[in-house]
Amino acid sequence: MFAQLAPWSSPTVDYHALAPEIVLASFLVIAIIADLLFEERQKWATSTIAGIGLLATLVPIVTLSVDSGPARSMFDGAYVVDDFSLVLKALFCIAGYVVVLMSANYVEEGGYYQGEYYTLLLSSVLGMLMMASSRELVSMFVALELLSIPAYMLAAWRKRDLKSNEAGMKYFLLGVFASAVMLYGMSLLYGVSGSTRFADIADYVHTAGNQPIITLAVVFIVVGFAFKVSAVPFHTWAPDTYEGAPTPIAAFLSVASKAAGFVALLALLFGAFPGAKDVTEPLFWVLAAVTMTLGNLVALRQTNIVRMLAYSSVAQGGFILMPLAVIGDSASAREDALTAVITYLLIYAAMNLGAFAVVMAVSRKTRSAEISSFGGLFLYAPGLCTLMTIFLFSLAGIPPLGGWVAKFAVFRALLSAGGNWAVALAVIGVVNSVIALFYYANVAKEMWFNPIPDGDATPIRVPPPLVAALGITAFVTLLTGILPNLVLRFGDLSSLVSSAAGR
Repeated sequence: MFAQLAPWSSPTVDYHALAPEIVLASFLVIAIIADLLFEERQKWATSTIAGIGLLATLVPIVTLSVDSGPARSMFDGAYVVDDFSLVLKALFCIAGYVVVLMSANYVEEGGYYQGEYYTLLLSSVLGMLMMASSRELVSMFVALELLSIPAYMLAAWRKRDLKSNEAGMKYFLLGVFASAVMLYGMSLLYGVSGSTRFADIADYVHTAGNQPIITLAVVFIVVGFAFKVSAVPFHTWAPDTYEGAPTPIAAFLSVASKAAGFVALLALLFGAFPGAKDVTEPLFWVLAAVTMTLGNLVALRQTNIVRMLAYSSVAQGGFILMPLAVIGDSASAREDALTAVITYLLIYAAMNLGAFAVVMAVSRKTRSAEISSFGGLFLYAPGLCTLMTIFLFSLAGIPPLGGWVAKFAVFRALLSAGGNWAVALAVIGVVNSVIALFYYANVAKEMWFNPIPDGDATPIRVPPPLVAALGITAFVTLLTGILPNLVLRFGDLSSLVSSAAGR
């Protein structure tokens, strides 16, 4: 009997492959202990611990990336470390580090609990690292909850602010509903396939074809993750949550949390549902078209810049969804689609975090998030005005900024796929790009040409951590626009393994 049980008693664990998660979890524990031991005036050190932890996590990610061996698979294929997961893990760590820089003075000056704040932030990033390697339904759901539950609490961190309370409650209630719908879809998929592993599910879907129960399961799972990426009509939480949450957390949700949702969709689409394209392609086509159109049209009417960026984030999510609507049957089409999505996520993270960082810097002086409060910014903060212009026009896709590379990758994937539906979606994307330029340019006009609302031309003092965040995001936004092959190469690296795994 013991001989029969032996194979199940000691699963093979590749500690090098798990090193990023182990390092980050270790610093998470250190942050908790430091918060318990440090006196109140020393609590600021927890932000340093969190930042060092995220940078330290990049070390094993780099060592794994230079290893030319095959993908590392553990737990019977449920957890895989390949180029796809490593690229996304690096994105999550760098985005988390920038958010820590944005949070340092914000949390300390606001009198908020610092130890708990950074502990929850690191916990959410840890869930994202797990999400990037999950190739099985249960581990993916655990990773989703690990990244989501801390985010619910962080959204309501300003507990003395009614808007923050509303933000956290709305995000929590809608998030729980979306998780329940997604989990029901997962249970249906497990019920018919008899397995939670993506590879087994893919084999069953390929053999069984488009049975109604499989279609229902796929739709429910996509709906659950559509909430995470704030796709229309599951976007209603985003504007209120972004406005009420602490600004660094709004930036975190708009970039890292959204990227984690797309990572899950990619893993499912290429790993579990390659044989269900008759269901997924029309679904993503409609989601992409409606999401970018509604997001841009509503953003035109916003007077609050955080809400404008929230609807902009919704619209950008629609652009990222576009290549998933035309993945087709060929390996080249899958690679083009995956490269486009990864490229867009990498560049979008830099330019959107940068825009939120400028909003934080300006609001330190104006105490307002209204677009009108940016009037005459060039007269007393020319550096911030220039940076905000760079980020806004990059979001609009204007060369030679990084955003044009992201949009180029998306449109290239659509046109290379061919077909009337792909061309129609590309036309909708072009129209929406023009619409988006209007509200981005409106903010630029306010900063460069309009007078200062209150006549106060006192220069803005930007804290060093926020300066560092602005420097990192601006550098990446400019570099990716000038050297597009740099970021496109990362997309190609990630696509090779994943598209092969999704056959």
